[in-house]
Amino acid sequence: MFKAEAFSPHETLAASLIEHAAEGDDGSHDLAHILRVFRNAMRIHAGEGGDGRILAAAVLLHDCVAVEKNSPLRAKASALAAEKASAILAELGWTAAYISAVGHAITAHSFSAGVTPQTIEAKILQDADRLDAIGMVGVARCFYIGGRMGSGLYDPFDPAATNRPLDDKRYAIDHFQTKLFRLADGFQTETGRRLAAVRDQSLRDFLSAFMDEI
Repeated sequence: MFKAEAFSPHETLAASLIEHAAEGDDGSHDLAHILRVFRNAMRIHAGEGGDGRILAAAVLLHDCVAVEKNSPLRAKASALAAEKASAILAELGWTAAYISAVGHAITAHSFSAGVTPQTIEAKILQDADRLDAIGMVGVARCFYIGGRMGSGLYDPFDPAATNRPLDDKRYAIDHFQTKLFRLADGFQTETGRRLAAVRDQSLRDFLSAFMDEI
């Protein structure tokens, strides 16, 4: 059951937007993901500033359009979400300036989109969303998505890809090298970078333990 108070101090905003927050059946981009990103964002916001209302709206709507990881539209997912979010906020009477700020943050949050965030709210959302892709939650999401896409866990004869090209479409563990280990270097805020360093080390510790077991 949705509990608006979980999004304090923006519970009123959450109550009006949550029905649009997630679509589809992707458990890595569900309401639990939205709430984790919100908590990450509020933690970074406390140290970095910015407009909390713009940030909260951007968090709540950043995944309002569902596009699978293997879809040819994946790179456009954040732009599609920004477009939908803008329409939702316009119906709620938000001003053009606020809608534009939320739209930019949503567009720029995606790794696939390759858009550089220009505002503090956009930087915080990108950092908050990427924090959820690393650490132990990132590990869980990596294997969940791998299973969803039909990937194997690892190449049983060359798990470390010593004599083969990395292929995270075939082997979930390859995603650590192709993407996850690259994320910590791209954080936008000082608070985000500090939090990312801890989670990045967790990722590396996990991979080391995983390799020891296989």
